[in-house]
Amino acid sequence: MIATMTSKGQVTFPKVIRDKLKLGSGDKVEFTLLEGGKLLVVPMTAPVTKLRGMLPAPARPMSLEEMEVGIIKGACE
Repeated sequence: MIATMTSKGQVTFPKVIRDKLKLGSGDKVEFTLLEGGKLLVVPMTAPVTKLRGMLPAPARPMSLEEMEVGIIKGACE
């Protein structure tokens, strides 16, 4: 697929690519320049809700004071 760059340096991703990467208006993409002049484009569209369940639940709920102590302790290490 070929796209044309505008005078402002903008390129429109072809619809097939936008659909495949599930890109919509306002979504962000990360560009990484690889060796040999190749470009890696990674969509940054994962919603925050996908993070749910990545960490195990704590053994017991923590108070705000305990959280603050943990943050301070971690920052000092």
